[in-house]
Amino acid sequence: MIINTKELQIFDISMPISYRMPVYKGRESKRPIISIDSDFDSGSTFETRLELNLHTGTHLDTPKHMIPDGYTLEELKLANVVTECKVFDLTSVKDKITEKDLAGLDIKEGDFILLKTRNSFEDILESDFIYVSSDGADYLARLKIKGVGIDSLGIERNQPYHETHISLFNANIMILEGLMLRNVEEGEYLLHAAPILIPGAEAAPVRAYLIK
Repeated sequence: MIINTKELQIFDISMPISYRMPVYKGRESKRPIISIDSDFDSGSTFETRLELNLHTGTHLDTPKHMIPDGYTLEELKLANVVTECKVFDLTSVKDKITEKDLAGLDIKEGDFILLKTRNSFEDILESDFIYVSSDGADYLARLKIKGVGIDSLGIERNQPYHETHISLFNANIMILEGLMLRNVEEGEYLLHAAPILIPGAEAAPVRAYLIK
């Protein structure tokens, strides 16, 4: 969704939450359950309950997700997720984003980058989605970027030792997953991606949007 005003454009890059939404590898345990606690037939208010795996839809991971002594959400600095960012168009990538794919991009130390891929256009989010390879993650770690977001439900796929996540976390790089970038052109934006504050949690949902 895009909101236009005279001064700016706001691009909503978040996934709507519903039972039928795409979830990681199509796992039933990842599907959100939305139920009604009370309605106007039974009371004077309408209240809804949401049961949600914290890695469903658009969400931010913290190091605790993969590293036993990693920090959790209450230690997150909001300035790391409310920040300038760069969107890069990698829709030509067929399988995984490697160092070779990233090396020609204008990525500098301290950048927060968002990776737009075929995931935003094709029905592959629950199967063979585009992801960041371990050598791609190592490259971003060497660049000392601030954060990386991607339009898949995981920044890695089928990595038994979670090399991509761990390489990024060890370099103190934010990981934002589950973005929707179909309507966003390559360029520079202001990113708002603050997660819900759940002390002790390793991840949380985000209503992410870009401002141009």
